[in-house]
Amino acid sequence: MTANSDLINLAHGELVHKLKRRVRILSPLLHKDPERCYILEILMKKRPGIVDVRSVPAIGSVTVRFDPLKLPAASLLTVLDAVLGNLGQKNCQTAEAAGTIIVDPNLPEQEHNLAIEGMTCVSCALLIEMLLRRDPRVTLANVNYASESAIVKGRLTKGEAIALVEKAGYKAHNFDNLAQRQWLITREKQRLKDARNRAIVSVALSVPVMAIGMAAPSSRFWHWAQHLLAIPVVFWAGKPFFVRAAKLAKQGATNMDSLIAMGVGSSYGYSLYTLLAGRRGLYFDSATGILTFVLIGRYLEEKAKGKAHEAIRKLVDLQPQHATLLRDGQEIVVMLDQVVVDDILLVRPGEKIPTDGIVLEGLSTVDEAMVTGESLPVIKQAGDKLVGGCINANGVLKMRVSAIGNNTVLANIIHMVDQAQSSKLPIQKTVDRISSVFVPSVMTLSALTLGGWLLAGASFGFAFTNAIAVLLIACPCSLGLATPMAIMVGTGQSAKRGVYIRNGGSLEMASKLNYIIFDKTGTITEGKPEVTDFIVAARQDETRLLALVAAAEDDSEHFLAKTIVAYVESRGIQPGQVESFENIPGHGIQARVDGAEVLIGNADWLESLKINVKTLAKRAAPLAEQGKTPVFVAIDGKAAGLFGIADRPRAHAAEAIQRLRKLGVEPLMVTGDTEATARYIAEQVGINTVVAQAKPEQKLDIVHNLQTKGGKVGMIGDGINDAPALAAADVGFAIGTGTDVAIETADLTLVSGDIGKVAEVMELSGATLRIIKQNLFWALGYNSVAIPVAAMGKLNPMIASGAMAMSSISVVLNSLRLQRK
Repeated sequence: MTANSDLINLAHGELVHKLKRRVRILSPLLHKDPERCYILEILMKKRPGIVDVRSVPAIGSVTVRFDPLKLPAASLLTVLDAVLGNLGQKNCQTAEAAGTIIVDPNLPEQEHNLAIEGMTCVSCALLIEMLLRRDPRVTLANVNYASESAIVKGRLTKGEAIALVEKAGYKAHNFDNLAQRQWLITREKQRLKDARNRAIVSVALSVPVMAIGMAAPSSRFWHWAQHLLAIPVVFWAGKPFFVRAAKLAKQGATNMDSLIAMGVGSSYGYSLYTLLAGRRGLYFDSATGILTFVLIGRYLEEKAKGKAHEAIRKLVDLQPQHATLLRDGQEIVVMLDQVVVDDILLVRPGEKIPTDGIVLEGLSTVDEAMVTGESLPVIKQAGDKLVGGCINANGVLKMRVSAIGNNTVLANIIHMVDQAQSSKLPIQKTVDRISSVFVPSVMTLSALTLGGWLLAGASFGFAFTNAIAVLLIACPCSLGLATPMAIMVGTGQSAKRGVYIRNGGSLEMASKLNYIIFDKTGTITEGKPEVTDFIVAARQDETRLLALVAAAEDDSEHFLAKTIVAYVESRGIQPGQVESFENIPGHGIQARVDGAEVLIGNADWLESLKINVKTLAKRAAPLAEQGKTPVFVAIDGKAAGLFGIADRPRAHAAEAIQRLRKLGVEPLMVTGDTEATARYIAEQVGINTVVAQAKPEQKLDIVHNLQTKGGKVGMIGDGINDAPALAAADVGFAIGTGTDVAIETADLTLVSGDIGKVAEVMELSGATLRIIKQNLFWALGYNSVAIPVAAMGKLNPMIASGAMAMSSISVVLNSLRLQRK
């Protein structure tokens, strides 16, 4: 409350005192609620007559200054009551209706993947990106012209993200699941067909128009014939350019469509005026010629870009459309999107696995080459995992569905490829800044060209022709396509090789690596270890010991743990009951099983816990010298047993290491295994630097130390203990058969686990960067030379439009050379 005579106090919405110039609101609705106060301020400021609004959430007060001549006090109070009533609903609809968007803090941040339809050049992508980023709900927007996709992150729904794109004059489609992607691929084929038809019609009608123009007849009949032939070219074949340019103009924006629409529209409009006035100086041939060259260029560009989408298309095509569902003993063929988790499916010989699952019955071989990179079929029987999209070879399998839609292995692989193809390299940000100011600059330069020639005494027709040539020659498409097109083809080629890249930046960095750190187990070795030795300490019950160990290890994801569990199962021993479990990265596991405290890990860890392992350590030494990994077991604080586990190096590991050395990369092995075992494996594959018994934090320190010395470091691992180092490395490579944590942390995934693919990726990275530099050189060189030539009157508009189209096509074709690498 206040004694000031010019204040109105509204306590609980009741009028306490009237005045003319200022109103103060005191309401429990606003007390300690900054969000409501903020919304109220915005809504009130939109009203005519409101001069200022200030809120104090701590006391629930909002003071409104107003002009009583424009907004009477009585009307103001009505407005206040209405606004307070809307605020009581605590939603954003009122604010949005007033033209202001309020971020809902209760909505979690989401990531949406969209396919964008209607982009014709890189300026379109920049415009959409800019409009998305202006929205306060959006925290990240990345639009890629080459892949015709967008990644939008923020506190907004997918429908709201699509609405923002469509507000800019483009169409957006959801392509989160594979069925939607297949529909979009069909739409892409239709779009390519439409582009071809427009180009054909344009060529068929433009040729006689240009022939008449070159013959330059004085007959009015031929002038009108020229005009009639030009109408379908301009208003049907060229319609998309004018529609998009008009939508952009409403947004106060421009792109390459704006330049083409201005060039064609100016030529056609001036020619029509001249024709109706009975004068000479028709430019119908220029209008139709411009569109013809541009439409041919767009068609060829679309066709070439389609080849760059090949990797994604092949992955999407792996997904079958139907599945055979077993229900109540009946076989029912259903659409795949009708299948749910835990459904039972039947897969016959030659059919594709419909989705991820587990084999319930049957024996067969499955071709997993497209997903894992393994060339040999894999035997599948009861209990084995199946990956959707792979081909069942020769047996009938009954499977239980374990994942559908976006949660399948195939969907995740496609998502990774999408992310990589849509990401931008650091150099692309500079190119985007250049492209964003390019179109307005060209329009200004075109106007200056027109004015300059007129001031120099040239005829209007000559000045006009040169101005149009400047508009058309200065296409930023080739500049904008230079980087994303190369990334798209490079990441697609990488996917064909069974290496899935999470972002384009890691593709760029891969060629610059000079150190690569390898984990040992499951990375350099096959990850298929076997228990070769089992030693039991004195006075220990072997069966009970194995039962306790199997129960404890069953909850671990580590390769060695799975090996020990398989060994115990092979001996027909039932595991005990786990009461508690804890994984100690870099050391081992700690569990309580059937009332006993079980510790399984390396000798140093057990010794740090005051457990005497000297007797077992003596017996472990010869095992380590043979390249076997010793795993110690302690029960209730006493050393109880020892496992010797052997894991062979991968078949081509030595060759892969040698290939990396030729690329100037120094390999290191950093492992949690013992010194003797690590050195035995390192010698077999040709690694000189070995750090054994390394904890996760030590692996991380080694990465940081090498980076501090100026090195670019790659890290290859497969386990949870590798995750910190994978995240810190300049490029992290995860083994596809490793843990989910490692795969999610890494930048690249080696699906088949073949470390020889690392050298391939590095070589592909180098080739991609060379292509990008070539593209940028030619694109920048083209614009630097072509614009002055056009401004000086040395370039016909039709030739300019043809050259502009060919510049973009040349960038696309140059990028496609990567498919031969």
